[in-house]
Amino acid sequence: MKVAVVTGASSGIGRATAIGLAGNGHHVVAAGRSPRRAQPVVDEIARRGGSAEFLQIDLASLESARNAAKTFEDTRRTVDVLVNNAGVGATWGRTRDGFEIHFGTNHLGHFMFTHHLRRTFRPGMRIIQVSSEVHRRAPGIDFSRVRRRTRTFYGLGEYAVSKLANVLFVREMARRQPDWRVHAVHPGLTDTNIIPSIARPFIRGRLLNAEQAADTVIWCALSEDVSEESGQYYARREAIAPSAPALDDDLADELWSRSEQWCGVAPLH
Repeated sequence: MKVAVVTGASSGIGRATAIGLAGNGHHVVAAGRSPRRAQPVVDEIARRGGSAEFLQIDLASLESARNAAKTFEDTRRTVDVLVNNAGVGATWGRTRDGFEIHFGTNHLGHFMFTHHLRRTFRPGMRIIQVSSEVHRRAPGIDFSRVRRRTRTFYGLGEYAVSKLANVLFVREMARRQPDWRVHAVHPGLTDTNIIPSIARPFIRGRLLNAEQAADTVIWCALSEDVSEESGQYYARREAIAPSAPALDDDLADELWSRSEQWCGVAPLH
């Protein structure tokens, strides 16, 4: 049976993605912080005739991300699909390792997890990174600020930087590792906890539900219609151009190199 690992599978887009992948014959590894919150998803997949298990991970901790990958590697199974979905938004603070909470969780935690999980990847496997059109609000990455606390209103500026990092991560991984098919996805404006409560009255009629938002994520993970050209950015099942900073090869290379240094991992060429 093929294996799909989904981070943030306990709710929202991650939950819908996990259930959708299980319905397509994958054994789902539901990765998250809380076994109590993830167990209902595992149980729901089982009720539908699928197969799933829980994997403990806290993406705000580089040690936890590394340990989660090692825990799975010790099972001696391989991964066919990895969906890096989990994320935080509209919040303040820093991670356990001292990084701004959005950048440290949404980008760096997934970078660490993916790096240490890579030994389990099959050739041709797919990595789907959930990003956002909000990445277009980031003019670039100020690397001196990613180790400071949130400073902008509701952390929206920092969230945008983390989503830009997601797209750059995908493009650089596609360049460095051509054996994998790697794509970033904008799921759409979705009714999740990332939407600040102050904004909800203004956008309520435009919000997608979790199943609608997970559609392109699942499509990119499974469909043969997805381009074989790795490193694309998708929305509504179509490849679209990301922002100009997201196409900056020098910025992508610098982000990757700094991420390796911060995570303390060997370079991947």
